[in-house]
Amino acid sequence: MELRKDPITQSWVILGQREARGDAPEECPLEPAKIEKLRPILTWPAEGAWQVRVLPHPDPLYHIEGEPGRVAEGMYDKMVALGAHEVVVETPQHDRRMSQFSDEEIERVLWVWASRIADLKKDARFKYVSVFKNQGAMAGEEWPHAHSQVTATIFVPRRIKYELSSAHEWFKDKERCIFCDTVRQEEKQGKRIVDVQGEYYALCPYASRVPYEVWLMHRRHNHLFEQARPGSNRRQLAALLGRVLRRLEKVAPAYHLVVHTSPNTKNKKGELAGYWKTLPDIVEKTSKSYSIKEVYFNAEMPEQAAANLRALDPNS
Repeated sequence: MELRKDPITQSWVILGQREARGDAPEECPLEPAKIEKLRPILTWPAEGAWQVRVLPHPDPLYHIEGEPGRVAEGMYDKMVALGAHEVVVETPQHDRRMSQFSDEEIERVLWVWASRIADLKKDARFKYVSVFKNQGAMAGEEWPHAHSQVTATIFVPRRIKYELSSAHEWFKDKERCIFCDTVRQEEKQGKRIVDVQGEYYALCPYASRVPYEVWLMHRRHNHLFEQARPGSNRRQLAALLGRVLRRLEKVAPAYHLVVHTSPNTKNKKGELAGYWKTLPDIVEKTSKSYSIKEVYFNAEMPEQAAANLRALDPNS
């Protein structure tokens, strides 16, 4: 496995063959009886019956040992697929989806995500830690048991670099955060708001790239998902996320969930140089369209998508 950089788009692509798994297992590898035999990275709670467990991915894209070994191949760059790849088993129960979790259970998963981000950021080799969840076959779900994944990489994903660049330019021009401005405008207009819980908002972005794209944002600035803003209530975020997922499942057979947070500030070299002094002022843990770089076609207007989702009862 190796990482190669596209010199035109500046994207890093992982190439190579993953280890052969042989025949597909008859039983889900995330069943409690199976994973209890494995050494976990994190278990919550630490004592007694576990509710959430983090394990190394059985067939990882990235390996934690070694050094990047970045080398040139003519005009191209490549390096070792160094990093971390973990699986968050969100519940010991095989037949429950996150949308069916209680608010407390979702908050527990959010806490585990934050804990793994914070821990992996202690390694200065890692420039970014991603948390994502693919539910449904169309989303590339690996196993039917409720789970999400955490990856730490020695590069910053292109999407995050675009967000940083755009937010930096906005801040230089207006001395304000573009994400905070987005929340304030959407709060004022209301027509793309899907749901609200406390100070957390769920909204369909103005330039939605795909049908029913939804952002969950705090109305007050915070650039670190792993470090909640003082006074914030993550149970509110958990409740809002649960309702959004239940709405989405009524209109879509599958979805991708992605957490956006700040890159690792322990590594100030390379592609992020120049952003660090203003990072706490400009980066919010959510996504932002960069259609100037990529062109999407979406037949579902965000205003209509938000109206459709609002009309759905998430508890029915």
